[in-house]
Formats: sequence, structure tokens, C-alpha cells
Amino acid sequence: MNTIALDLHSVIDLTDEQFFMLCQQNRDLKFERTAKGKIIIMPPTGWGTGNRNVELSFQLQAWSRSNDLGIAFDSSTGFILPNRAIRSPDAAWVRKARIEALNPDPDKFLPLAPDFAVELMSASDMLEDLQTKMQEYVENGVRLGWLIDPKQQYVEIYRQGREVEALLSPTTLSGEDILPGFVLDLQGIF
Repeated sequence: MNTIALDLHSVIDLTDEQFFMLCQQNRDLKFERTAKGKIIIMPPTGWGTGNRNVELSFQLQAWSRSNDLGIAFDSSTGFILPNRAIRSPDAAWVRKARIEALNPDPDKFLPLAPDFAVELMSASDMLEDLQTKMQEYVENGVRLGWLIDPKQQYVEIYRQGREVEALLSPTTLSGEDILPGFVLDLQGIF
């Protein structure tokens, strides 16, 4: 199954609450909404991608628990970006102070861009689409982002105000000053 994009914007402009309800009524599907209102329906991944994603989330969560600086999220979390897009990175992290300042409803999408976001490429993903999504993350406040292509053992690093850095076959990735002390071991992901 390929990713499906529905352009409903000319027919209906879903509010954040209506989009949330659409997602709740169709829990077997994974949805995102672009800034222009296009609804993206993503297929489930294969077991290899699922295993790599849980490894990534496990490492991020273990680091996050060890320092209590913020909260880690998996791919089921929706973030409402400032441009009105609603995205679900494969893994994300937000500083605790930012969440506490908002006091958001934990049963709804989080109305902010994460500090850190990761997209893990799967068989149904197109590199150009993920690169566009990563640019959108940075333009909306994500301070550090990783686009990981396990098949090619290729990583792109996205940072605020800097050019994208491309790495071929790295063994680890540093969380830099955004995730102080976090080092992602790519052995279980590549």
C-alpha cells in the first residue's frame, strides 16, 4: 500500500478538532495534515521498519528518563505545528518546561513543534517527501532533526539556521546541545 494524499481543502477546511475526531474514528489508519489542508494517509510499515522504530524510540526514551529534561514521544503522537500542519514524527522529544508552560490536554494533539524530531524512512516513503517534511519541521521550530534511511545507511541532519548535513554509514548520532548527552547507536537501526 502506498501513501495516499487527499486534497479536501477545496471541499472542507477541517479544524484541528475535526481532524482529531477523524483520526479517532479511524484508529487503524495513520493520518497527517499538511499546512495546506491536504490529508495524508500512511500505510502500516513492515516488521523491519517497526523493529527499527521501536529501537529508536527505546534509546530516546531511556535517555529521556535518565535526565528528566523533557518527554519523548513515539510515532503515534500528533503535533500541531505553527503553520497548522499536524505531523507525527517517528520519534520526537520536547523540553518539559515547554509542555508545562502550555498545560495541554494529554488526550489531544500537542500544539507545538517538538524540539527534536526523527523520520525513519520505510519502503513506502519517498526521500523527497521526507526531506520536505524535515524542512517543514525546522521552519516551524524543531531545533534538531534526523532523517534516517536504514536501507542506504544514510542520515541527514537538520538544524535551525544551518545547511543540511549528510552522513553516509555513521555508527552513532549525537543529540548535540538539544539532547545533551544523547547518542543514538545506529547498530540496531542500520
